[in-house]
Amino acid sequence: MNQSKSESALPEIADNFTLRPIQPADNQQVAHIIRTVMTEFGAVGEGYSILDPEVDDMFGAYTNAHSAFFVIGRVGTGEVLGCGGIGPLIGGGSEVCELKKMYFLPGLRGLGFGKKMVATCLEKAKELGYQRCYLETCARMEQANILYQNKGFEKIDGPMGATGHCSCDAWYLKEV
Repeated sequence: MNQSKSESALPEIADNFTLRPIQPADNQQVAHIIRTVMTEFGAVGEGYSILDPEVDDMFGAYTNAHSAFFVIGRVGTGEVLGCGGIGPLIGGGSEVCELKKMYFLPGLRGLGFGKKMVATCLEKAKELGYQRCYLETCARMEQANILYQNKGFEKIDGPMGATGHCSCDAWYLKEV
């Protein structure tokens, strides 16, 4: 059988990782992941979420009735290697959430965890009563764009809401 890397690798390593809600102790590692990955892809400076004040306290920013944030960690070590969440789209109306700050360190990429994170976030969005999910990214983050398209996000012509992330150049929307 011809399996992709993610299809063959995930069952072998899934027991070594956990996808769970963020905890206060994760804040420093999550901020490091966000800044490391955004810098890797040149998404630094004005107009990118790397400057959002919430980056240093993602637990505080997403622990409310309208949001959720998750991490992927190595079991038994406390090491966090990936993150992502959903929250209201600022200026987007109460029915629209935003997939936010989904980033993985290189060692976690290509193993199927992106699919799992998106599915978890969309499931939570539906549970919270959202009808649509918006996201913005950079076209140069090619694998992320492919993932979003494969998960049913449709590319739209421009940004929605008022995120302040004017340097992003790829926008997507999906019915939840």
